[in-house]
Amino acid sequence: MERRTLLLLGAAAVASVGAALVLSPDATRQTAPDAPPGSLAFPGLTGQLREATRIEIRKHDASLILQRQLGANDAWVLPDRGNYPVRPEKVREMLVGLTELRLVEARTADPGQLDRLGVDDPLRPGSTGVLLRLLGPRDLVIAELVIGRRRVRTQGNVPETVYVRRPTEAQAWLAEGRLPVDADPQLWLDRDIANIAQDRVQRVAVHRVEAPELLLVRGEGPEAKLRLEAPAVLFPLDEVALDEVARSLEYLTFLDVRPEATAPGTALGEARFTMADGLAITVRPSRDEETLWIRLTAEGGDEAGARLQARWAGWAYQVGVWKEKAFVPRLDELRQREAPAAPEPAAGSPPR
Repeated sequence: MERRTLLLLGAAAVASVGAALVLSPDATRQTAPDAPPGSLAFPGLTGQLREATRIEIRKHDASLILQRQLGANDAWVLPDRGNYPVRPEKVREMLVGLTELRLVEARTADPGQLDRLGVDDPLRPGSTGVLLRLLGPRDLVIAELVIGRRRVRTQGNVPETVYVRRPTEAQAWLAEGRLPVDADPQLWLDRDIANIAQDRVQRVAVHRVEAPELLLVRGEGPEAKLRLEAPAVLFPLDEVALDEVARSLEYLTFLDVRPEATAPGTALGEARFTMADGLAITVRPSRDEETLWIRLTAEGGDEAGARLQARWAGWAYQVGVWKEKAFVPRLDELRQREAPAAPEPAAGSPPR
């Protein structure tokens, strides 16, 4: 019995030593390359960023490629979205984080233990690691890093830390610095299309395919709302439906984007929104089964119209299908619905 107890205690001690190899910096110093504590992961990277032309972010179940378009705008784009521009501040945050990343403590260099830190082969099924590669002309590697688990600190003013490893080395490190890396393309896109307050819209001309043309005009006064001016109707109109038309360009965001020439769907017509300052926006929706795509053009309004037109030109945006009734409503969709009749009380029931 005493011998069995000693064997169990010995096995527990071996397991504890194995865990220390991963979690203790002292246990792996002999296998760590020479690097002073706090040294930059990529010394001199700041000066090389001007040569960067491509960013690759890869996981075992997802990948993302950002391409740099050199020119007057010098923008980063998504090739799989027809080279649609990504959010420049997000690219800048990631590149700055890469240049400022510092190696704090060497951790395990045992390939069999790397998955515990999330820095094993990121392309292996089930891996939680992320491979980040920064490339230059002719796909020359400027910097590459496997990014693993982050260590969450709750204290104030304490820098973030993350486990990392260079793909060509076995050595894992605990690094200090913020390095936001996302493989989801939606997180890189500025999904805002427009934000035109409803009280700016003075006139809306709707030309729906195979439907009567509608003209909505705002009345006089600060509290005036859009009203149907043509055609003349005798039935009451739905105030909520009219307000939806006025608000159709307010906080407008997209679900997906693609080049205008490749957008699917059947054209539904167009709506022209005219503002008090002379800005005019034309929306041309298309329906593709359960998706709705819109193309937009802007004119007038001085610089505001030019900026919007430059951003929208050549693109089609997928928006929520409920926006169809706001952009190109049919006349019947503006009609006020009659409230359902109250059910007749059952025979013998006391009156309410």
